[in-house]
Amino acid sequence: MAKNNVLLDINNLKLSFFTPGGEVQSLRDVSIELKEGEVLGIVGESGSGKSVTAFSVMRLTPYPGKIIGGSIDFNGKTLTELPERELRKIRGNEVSIIFQDPMTSLNPVYTIGNQIKEVILLHTDATREQAQKRAVELLTLVGINEPEKRLKQYPHELSGGMRQRVMIAIALACEPKLLIADEPTTALDVTIQAQILELMMELKEKLGMSIIMITHDLGVVSSMCDKIAVMYGGKIVEYGNTDDIFYSPKHEYTKGLLKSIPRLDTLEHTKLIPIEGSPVDVMNPPAGCPFAPRCDSCMKICLKSMPEYTTITEEHYSACWLLQKQAVEGDNHGKTN
Repeated sequence: MAKNNVLLDINNLKLSFFTPGGEVQSLRDVSIELKEGEVLGIVGESGSGKSVTAFSVMRLTPYPGKIIGGSIDFNGKTLTELPERELRKIRGNEVSIIFQDPMTSLNPVYTIGNQIKEVILLHTDATREQAQKRAVELLTLVGINEPEKRLKQYPHELSGGMRQRVMIAIALACEPKLLIADEPTTALDVTIQAQILELMMELKEKLGMSIIMITHDLGVVSSMCDKIAVMYGGKIVEYGNTDDIFYSPKHEYTKGLLKSIPRLDTLEHTKLIPIEGSPVDVMNPPAGCPFAPRCDSCMKICLKSMPEYTTITEEHYSACWLLQKQAVEGDNHGKTN
């Protein structure tokens, strides 16, 4: 059983890709806690470490990637210590993932039915007849019409939205405790995006599972997530409840993300403010805050040393020297001579 309702506990995770050109430090001391029934959004620009974090949970990091520190505890089991045979029992059964592109994730030479039934037969004691019946139930659950007909079709015969629904059906085949959705709506149009997200939330309530939503779309996390982790340069720079992140952001990168998206309450002809500069080079990460070279409020110490997390509320913290400076100035202002 999960301790204190904590289903997933990632603690000080370090993961690097050892390439001929050098060590790419993709994750640097990443810590995440996810409770049962909770929806966590992980946001950040490309290369920040979002998808690598997702794959590391299932130990699916491609070569030459390697976990070099930290631990991943799931439902009372330390995944970083489990042998491959034990991990196979967990993947697709207790933890499932929806990949970014359903066209490349589905096997083009097998029918939809074969790909769904494979998961059921692998992880359960169901017969082929029972697996067939379960596959029909799953396609019905995710809103695909004529499920018996769809089971006989190949991926290229379905639309993008239907392929994504098939991916969700495969992920839910064994009713997992944790569903990881890695940019599940990237390749879909806006209308289908809304349908897929609504479907995921309905299934989450029906099955009682936890969800990790990996995305760069802040609009998605605002409507779905209970908590948000903001990643930059392989680190979590801010973490908090959805309201904390949107209405009281503390890290300059989080503020930059929010300023760069359109809002309905802004004045007409107001320009969006982009984040200037280039993403951090994780092959040669800076000694200080990874966002410092792009930060308008950068101080000398920001370039030299990585700040510790400052706790704003019980579930809201951020790694920014400005917060520590404000705390010190606030204490000094409160002193009397």
